[in-house]
Amino acid sequence: MRIKKYIGLFFPLLIFSCSVKKLIPEGEQLYTGSTIQLESDLSKKESEEIQTDLEKLLRPLPNSKLLGMRFGLWAYYKGQKEKPGFINKFLSKKFGEKPVYLGQIQPERTSNILLNRLENKGFYFSSSIYQITEKGKFANLEYQVRISDPYILETYQILGGDSLPINQEIQMLMGRTIMKKGSRLDLDELKKERERIDRDLKARGYYNFNPDLLIFEADTNHYEDRKFDLYLRLKSNTPIKATFPYSIEHIYVFPDYNVHLDNGDGDTVSVSGIEFIQKPEIFKPELLQKYILFREGSKFNPEISRTTSNRLSNIGNFRYVNISYDVSDTVLREDGTYPLKANIYLSPLNKRSVRAEIQGLTKSNSFVGPALLLGYQNRNLFRGGEIFNLTGKFGYEVQLASGDREALQSIEMGLTGSLVFPRVLFPVPVMNRFRYSIPKTRISAGYEYQNRTDLYLLYSYNTSFGYFWNVNRFVYHEFNPISLSIVNLARTSPRFEEILNANPFLRRSFEQQFISGMNYTFNYNQLADPDRKNAIFIGATVDFAGNLFRGLNALIGSENPGSIFGLEFAQYLKGDIDLRYYKKFSAENVLVSRIFAGLGVPVGNSLSLPFVKQYFAGGPRSVRAFRIRALGPGTFMPQDTNMGGFFDQAGDIRLEGNLEYRFPFNKYLKGAFFVDAGNVWLYKENDALPGGKFTNSWAEELAVGGGFGLRLDIQLFVIRLDTAIPLRRPWLLETGPWQDRIWLGNRDWRRDNLVFNFAIGYPF
Repeated sequence: MRIKKYIGLFFPLLIFSCSVKKLIPEGEQLYTGSTIQLESDLSKKESEEIQTDLEKLLRPLPNSKLLGMRFGLWAYYKGQKEKPGFINKFLSKKFGEKPVYLGQIQPERTSNILLNRLENKGFYFSSSIYQITEKGKFANLEYQVRISDPYILETYQILGGDSLPINQEIQMLMGRTIMKKGSRLDLDELKKERERIDRDLKARGYYNFNPDLLIFEADTNHYEDRKFDLYLRLKSNTPIKATFPYSIEHIYVFPDYNVHLDNGDGDTVSVSGIEFIQKPEIFKPELLQKYILFREGSKFNPEISRTTSNRLSNIGNFRYVNISYDVSDTVLREDGTYPLKANIYLSPLNKRSVRAEIQGLTKSNSFVGPALLLGYQNRNLFRGGEIFNLTGKFGYEVQLASGDREALQSIEMGLTGSLVFPRVLFPVPVMNRFRYSIPKTRISAGYEYQNRTDLYLLYSYNTSFGYFWNVNRFVYHEFNPISLSIVNLARTSPRFEEILNANPFLRRSFEQQFISGMNYTFNYNQLADPDRKNAIFIGATVDFAGNLFRGLNALIGSENPGSIFGLEFAQYLKGDIDLRYYKKFSAENVLVSRIFAGLGVPVGNSLSLPFVKQYFAGGPRSVRAFRIRALGPGTFMPQDTNMGGFFDQAGDIRLEGNLEYRFPFNKYLKGAFFVDAGNVWLYKENDALPGGKFTNSWAEELAVGGGFGLRLDIQLFVIRLDTAIPLRRPWLLETGPWQDRIWLGNRDWRRDNLVFNFAIGYPF
């Protein structure tokens, strides 16, 4: 309750301290903004659209407000004092806004701009008057705009004879026009119509055409009321070559292009009419030609050219892809087209690379230690764009001992290899069914060794086969029809056996040694469009395991339906969804909201999900006010926190919500305020984890935390440091889960409540 009391005292004090009224110079009036009152006979929807369009023309904008306060203006005034001091100087430099006074406003000019915009929309002879309202040191304007009746389209015709092929083409394209009878004489719509015709003509081979060669004429003489006839024609100075289509006569591909070298003296190989020039052979021509969508004799089409460029770029072997066209002859061919020569320049990336990385790890369970990562990559392994990755890891951790607690050690080693083919490995040819991006095939295999002294020795093997691809720049799919994992708990200590005996669910999650299934991932990401003001992200994953083996065992009447090849297999159904909404107030002032929900259902012989498939909460990408994997399930809290190093707290269900406001300090340093809420639960009751089962009272069992973060954004990557405070602890539900005080000056309080998260990249 003390927090609410402090908030109640803080905001009135803040509002009072940031008041700018007394700082406004004598003789000046602060401009607080303008409004527009429309008078029209238009529909409500159309009137609202026009008003929104007109409001964008109001300039200058008044000083910004945050929570009702003009903080930027206040900071500017404070920085202009004779002796502002260091803090006021800093605030003025980083946040200050120069005042916008009434004397800077030109209402007559603004009225003319509003009327000009209405004329461009087809509303001629409208009127606009304005009124100034003064309130002491503040003033605002109101524009009263009367919208006239618009000019409406009656007929739309093409002028010019049929002697030129282009006029015939334009006439054929009239069925796709956006200029319908009843349309307004809208300048923006006329521009769109010209651009539409240009796109359609380009798709039909008119390489040298551009929309500026078209001109519109409007005639109102035939009507007494506000109607007009619209005529479209080519400009009189239109070049003759712009009025004929172009077709591709030759296609040259340079797979090893270097701008500083002569690339024309390589060996030439012709495949499907495409000339590949390279020496030595960098990329197999018979494979590369499948990514090229145009052929000799086909008409020029910019959309097919862009799609081809995108397909070639997505191979992943080239630093850049450039497709250019040259007019190879000035003589019109018999088919009525001019010839084009297509040149495809491909500049390859370095074929081999080696990476070494040394990490210093520190975990919430007091494990610290170094880790070494070694990576090798070979692009274009078999000269078909294949990418081979081999990654090895060695890590050593020791748990810092304090008091009577033993110091535990952990050794982890792993080796993972993957081979990505930039095409579909499938019995039936399917590449041409994918236009934007050809699916890639990935085969991977890995081995991991984990030895926690005095606890257990674990070996794990995994392999997968699947496909991933982009339908367009927003939509991503990944499908792995084969996903296999084998876990071998080779050794357990008596101490760890006690833990397993006390928690049968945990024992089962380790005993289920064989995981065989398939999974599918879908992503829809509007962040791919940087100019979008508001963007959404939708991610969904579905994971199935054990069902095929269960069915086979039932079919053959196996005596042990829960095992295959002598190994007990896991059987479960799992799915989750990740929803995010990005509200952009400006390029770098963004409010991000996120909801995550995941459910795993153990079926058949499984009591719970395998340990590696369970959900976890807490940490730098979850509820940041709680240690990584140390939250839940439900209201459960280990009585002996020293046991937290033995196994992570996990569940079959996860619900989480996040709200984060991001803002810049300067070009590289960003800040964020955030609030997180969430938890994990069990699908089935587990006596060893009381309070962990999901029930109707799940909302009361949510953990809540909030905090502040700093992010160093240097474009290549983001270094993030978040500081968070738990506001609600679900395991204290009976005694009072909410934080009752913020006591930053107390060392013990800081030790028990401040949580620091260091990570690379944004949390979501």
